[in-house]
Amino acid sequence: MTSKDPPSQGQPTQAHPQAVNLSSLPAAQLTSIKNQLTQELQHLTNSFTQLRAAQAKFRDCINSIRDGVEKEGHKEGTPILVPLTPSLYVPGLLASTETVLVDIGTGFYVEKTPPAARQFYTSKVDELGKNLQDLEKIVQGKQGNLNVVEDGTLRYVFYRVIWND
Repeated sequence: MTSKDPPSQGQPTQAHPQAVNLSSLPAAQLTSIKNQLTQELQHLTNSFTQLRAAQAKFRDCINSIRDGVEKEGHKEGTPILVPLTPSLYVPGLLASTETVLVDIGTGFYVEKTPPAARQFYTSKVDELGKNLQDLEKIVQGKQGNLNVVEDGTLRYVFYRVIWND
């Protein structure tokens, strides 16, 4: 398909957002738009927080490998603290310094060498970092839209109060 050909049925088309003159909208519609933007912004902010938490967990995994398995002098049978949660550790013994179990998601674990495990978690941290940058741009855009709508709502209310309309 060339750029001159119309899209065939079933193919997605690019939607281009159109500017809306906020001063032409009634107060109820402005309020509805404001509420929708507020909900979207809250959802995106929650997603941002969850991605940051996941990134921190992957960094903790990298540190655990470096400090627990790769640390000089650690060998099989070395006493270690095994993290069950971020705040709960149980005593254990290092079973092997040659391989570690890596949680690859949905309850599946694979055995990897410590450098391969660090590389896996580093790639996850980097991927989440890129996603966080993209999400941050979206959040900033939504916040800007919300500010414009709030400003339009205030102008509408101010106009109604001044002119007793």
